[in-house]
Amino acid sequence: MLRIYQNTYRRTAKRAVVYSTKVVCCNHSTLCNINGHPRRTQRAGASWERYSQNQRDGFLAHNQAKGWTIPPSRGYGMLVVRILRGAMKLRYLVLGGAIGGGVSLSKKYEDWKDGLPDLKWLEDALPQGEKWSQFSRKLIEVGSVVKEAIDIDPKLKQLGEDKLTEWRSWFDNRLDDAIEAADYQGTHIVETKDDIKAKTTVAALGISADESRKKYDKLQSQVETLQTEIMNVQIKYQKELEKMEKENRELRQQYLILKTNKKTTAKKIKKSLIDMYSEVLDELSGYDTGYTMADHLPRVVVVGDQSSGKTSVLESIAKARIFPRGSGEMMTRAPVKVTLAEGPYHVAQFRDSDREYDLTKEADLSDLRREVEFRMRASVRGGKTVSNEVIAMTVKGPGLQRMVLVDLPGIISTMTVDMASDTKDSIHQMTKHYMSNPNAIILCIQDGSVDAERSNVTDLVMQCDPLGRRTIFVLTKVDLAEELADPDRIRKILSGKLFPMKALGYYAVVTGRGRKDDSIDAIRQYEEDFFKNSKLFHRRGVIMPHQVTSRNLSLAVSDRFWKMVRETIEQQADAFKATRFNLETEWKNNFPRLRESGRDELFDKAKGEILDEVVTLSQISAKKWEEALNEKLWEKLSNYVFENVYLPAAQSGSQNSFNTMVDIKLRQWAEQALPAKSVEAGWEALQQEFITLMEKAKKSQDHDGIFDSLKAAVVDEAIRRHSWEDKAIDMLRVIQLNTLEDRFVHDKNEWDQAVRFLENSVKSKLVQTDETLSQMFGPGQITRITHWKSLTQDQQKRRSVKGELDKILKNDSKHLPTLTYDELTTVRKNLQRENVDVDTDYIRQTWFPVYRKHFLQQALHRANDCRKAYYLYSQQGAECEISSSDVVLFWRIQQVIKVTSNALRQQVINREARRLDKEIKAVLDEFSDDEEKKAQLLTGKRVLLAEELIKVRHIQEKLEEFINSLNQEK
Repeated sequence: MLRIYQNTYRRTAKRAVVYSTKVVCCNHSTLCNINGHPRRTQRAGASWERYSQNQRDGFLAHNQAKGWTIPPSRGYGMLVVRILRGAMKLRYLVLGGAIGGGVSLSKKYEDWKDGLPDLKWLEDALPQGEKWSQFSRKLIEVGSVVKEAIDIDPKLKQLGEDKLTEWRSWFDNRLDDAIEAADYQGTHIVETKDDIKAKTTVAALGISADESRKKYDKLQSQVETLQTEIMNVQIKYQKELEKMEKENRELRQQYLILKTNKKTTAKKIKKSLIDMYSEVLDELSGYDTGYTMADHLPRVVVVGDQSSGKTSVLESIAKARIFPRGSGEMMTRAPVKVTLAEGPYHVAQFRDSDREYDLTKEADLSDLRREVEFRMRASVRGGKTVSNEVIAMTVKGPGLQRMVLVDLPGIISTMTVDMASDTKDSIHQMTKHYMSNPNAIILCIQDGSVDAERSNVTDLVMQCDPLGRRTIFVLTKVDLAEELADPDRIRKILSGKLFPMKALGYYAVVTGRGRKDDSIDAIRQYEEDFFKNSKLFHRRGVIMPHQVTSRNLSLAVSDRFWKMVRETIEQQADAFKATRFNLETEWKNNFPRLRESGRDELFDKAKGEILDEVVTLSQISAKKWEEALNEKLWEKLSNYVFENVYLPAAQSGSQNSFNTMVDIKLRQWAEQALPAKSVEAGWEALQQEFITLMEKAKKSQDHDGIFDSLKAAVVDEAIRRHSWEDKAIDMLRVIQLNTLEDRFVHDKNEWDQAVRFLENSVKSKLVQTDETLSQMFGPGQITRITHWKSLTQDQQKRRSVKGELDKILKNDSKHLPTLTYDELTTVRKNLQRENVDVDTDYIRQTWFPVYRKHFLQQALHRANDCRKAYYLYSQQGAECEISSSDVVLFWRIQQVIKVTSNALRQQVINREARRLDKEIKAVLDEFSDDEEKKAQLLTGKRVLLAEELIKVRHIQEKLEEFINSLNQEK
């Protein structure tokens, strides 16, 4: 400031002479008429002052000879001008200071104005035309009135000039004292190095040792006073700067709010650079883990010993206490990636969540800390203590420095009993992995309240960055270090002379007083007060003021972060271009006629095909549904009809007993098991028809076999979840009971259908029985000869038993289903005569299939006899000479199946097909969100190559977008 005042004074003093008449300039002997021309007057006056008095007298004599007269008042005017020039020096000094300050302020204002957002869109909202002109005129009139009303008191003006003169004199004295003290201090240093030179110097100066010491102490106190004053001035300026930044943030906040709430068609706010860069890192983190390109992009890695204050430093940079706290307990169990960005509101949000946490509210802060702790503990699996799973979150707020930081678990030297055995090694490997990134900025945190020799992190940092080209050293808890540690050791730490590691910069911060409830504002105020009053940093000159406070640290880290981003981002983009070219070439060589479809696209295509099949299912005709349901119902019910109704009733011996037993068993069946079995048959028929449609689709020309596994899994899962409506069972029970109450065949057509149904059913059972007998007795003679087969010993025994049983059935064609004891004894003895020894159980096992075949053959003969007996049945009813009970039974069963299939068809078309459609859609939606499931069901070289190509292409586009925005910001 003093230099500015002196230069301004000299310039203005040379231009202060003003003439009011004609003067002669010796410059090229030119006569200059300077009346009414201030600039010429100044130049002429300056030229006249350069000459001596003799030269001036000569010029005057020459002028008189030429007849050029000079008025007598000119000499007095010159004298008055000189007096005014001397008197107005102080005024020029003030004017020069005001001009210099105005220029500086104008430049500062222009820089601040350039940083403001574009407000051109407000032109639509402001008045235009004549209204704006009227408003401007009114505003100018008000300004002129205010200007006339303000009058500066001359006493105050004189008082200001006196104070300025006094301050200038004081500053000159202080400057001389400081120069003298510096010279003396240099002489004193020489004394301490060499006693002989000290004595010579003191003798030469003629000063005694006591006087020298007193003078040195006095100068030392003056220097300390100057240092204190300079520090106070710097703090004052810093507060003013923070105040201006706060006002700027408020303006930006109001601007963003107005722009967001604007209802007109405004342009969408572009993403910030840090948001775009964070998205690039997120994309790279989801890329192939074996690909190391993701680790080559810059980020700030926060490392340090456990409880060294890493998390507190990060919170101070983020201006919010967002992490959980613990007393000596390991809290950071997984890497936490924090993206800092500027925004109108101070909020935080996880990458995989839509909720925003308001960091100005304590309730939201508590929820955020609990969520962070929950995610950390959830990421630790399998008995581990730490995890490599990254927890990503974004913190936005006014005035935040844009950067990406990764907080890692603290390095430990000793494990506790509740930790996994590999915890220490896992933390070391994780820390080395992040620091080994050649473009990572290492924020090395060292606890200032403990002995430096106990540090574990400095050795790791020195291994990964031996030259210190990307390391920033931070000394925390300096307030405790001032009380406990040796000041010389702290001085060595902060000057980089204690540790063998090197760093770009050394910073000292205070992250609180150890209180969990302190807010960030309280911590920052405590930090500012500490550095303002600290003896260690004030009166001993340990470090420069820019090396203290979290704010300066944040600015330095952000500046280094963006510098490294600009240096490395294009290299990464070029690497991805080469990778993309290689993948595209491989795709063209292997799949020339197919487009690169990733899992998501393939899944959507498969989803469309499945839903199309569901639509086709609803278009199946009613006739086809009834045929499928009839077939499935009889498949489910036939075994019960034969084994539990028909065969037991046939053993009754008389037609009346047969009908009575049939009625009882059918009613019990209809009340209990029949409705549920019918629903089960309906669901299986629905499933079978849907699978049939899916199989038919596979035979089409445009079928893609890559979807088969996915389709099968979706159908199986949907069928497993689907269940028939419960009320359908009650409805079917009523219908079936009412149908079974009808015991009379009404017309010839129904009679013929019942006969055919009986014959087909009996024949089907005969086929099954023959298969059982074939397995039991072995192949026939022709088959044995043609296929070179022989009978086993058991089969030979069975054949011998069958021969004796056939004799019994031949003698009594209406034999009961069971053998008597006498019959069993007779068969056994007859076999013993043939040297075949069997027991009674063996004989019974052989009897059941033999008798079943005999019974079914007789039933088939009765059905054949009833073909033309409907007229006789219609006349005589149950008293018909021909046994028609079998036909009536199967007619009743047939009617039950018909009404049941009709009811099930209506339920399928109206309800169940739609419910199955919903289940399939629900399964597809779940599968679409399950990346592991899609990766499991959509596999193959084609899918893997397409996925990698799509990811590389997407990452490259993100990188190019970020680079373009970065270049525009430059």
